[in-house]
This record gives sequence, structure tokens and C-alpha cells, in this order.
Amino acid sequence: MFIIFLSLLTFGEKDCTMKTEKIILALLFGATAAYAQTDQLRSSIHQFVVTDIDGNPFHFNSLKGKKVMVVNTASKCGLTSQYKKLQSLYEKYERNNFVIVAFPSNNFMWQEPGSNNEIKAFCKKNYGVSFPVMEKITVKGRSKHPVYAFLTDVNKNGVKSSTVTWNFQKYLVNKQGQVEKIISPRTRPDSENIIGILPPRVHAAHFRPGTHSTNH
Repeated sequence: MFIIFLSLLTFGEKDCTMKTEKIILALLFGATAAYAQTDQLRSSIHQFVVTDIDGNPFHFNSLKGKKVMVVNTASKCGLTSQYKKLQSLYEKYERNNFVIVAFPSNNFMWQEPGSNNEIKAFCKKNYGVSFPVMEKITVKGRSKHPVYAFLTDVNKNGVKSSTVTWNFQKYLVNKQGQVEKIISPRTRPDSENIIGILPPRVHAAHFRPGTHSTNH
């Protein structure tokens, strides 16, 4: 009887040990997966919540699954007319999960001196802008906005370091929120360099309107 008891006890200990090992492995696997997801988010623009031109929160994670063009803009620049072509590009490709997000900035020759309200009125009146426009920010220097700290630093975006050289520099971000291409300020929004990397247009009959609002 004593031998049987010891055998059962030993079996129980082994069984308990196996269960403990399985629990530890499960915890380690879960922790590894969670770390990988967190690390992926850190290298994605989807981690950011910013403030739009009306003072409301704008969540980049609402753009998951969409290609995004981030562009710094100005109202008194020789390139300001690009607003018109940006709006046209947005209207043509919005149906194909493409969105433009503009960040007005006053970093280059003080060419965006207006308030957020003045910028919003200017964009609407002169170019009928309907793509999302954020509040005015800084895109270079020590006080650069976190989004631009991410876009311009390889240690943050995991792809490439860059410098914003002028108004209307364009960052194309893929559907996973990672930097895909950096496009110079003078490259027109309707340039083949841009059109060529956007997916084919979807016909209106196949378009299902998204939930994202573009009334700015």
C-alpha cells in the first residue's frame, strides 16, 4: 500500500510539474506576443492621437488599413497651390482607402502665420479642402511634434531618417502605419511618382462609404 501511495504521489508531482511548465510556457508565449504587438505599434503612426484644426482628438489608429499621405502645409508659400491638387487626389482615391492628413506649420520663412481658425477658413474658401487638417504644429527642431519626430527618425519609424526641407513635403505611410516613401516638397501631388504607388482607383458603384468624417 505504501509503495502504491508513493507511486501515486510521484505521479501527482510529475503531473503538477507538467501543468506548471505548460502554464509558464503559455505565459511566456503571451508575453512575447504582447511585446511584439507593442513593438509593432511603436513603429507605426497608428500609435498617435493628435488634435485636429477644430481642437478635437484625431486618432491615427482609425486609419488602419488605409494608405496615408502626411503633408506639412502653409498658406503663404509658393507651393500653396498644391492644396488644389491634394484635394483632387483625395477625391479620386478616397474610395480606395487613401487619406491625406495635413499639418500646417510656420517653420519655413513664417509662411503659415495664421491661427487655426484662419487656416481652416483659408483652406475651405480657396481650395474646398475636405481631407483632415490638424492644428498648426512644428515639424522640425527640438520642439517638433511627436508625429514628425516619428516620421523623421529611423530609431522611431524603423525605416529611414529624414529632414523636412520645406512646406508640402509628403510622407506616404502604408496600411500598417509604416513609412513607405518620402516625397520632396516640389513633387506635385498628381505626379506619376505618387500616382504610380497608389492602388488602382475603385469605381463609385463598388464604393462603400467609410465611417471616417472629413468635414473640416
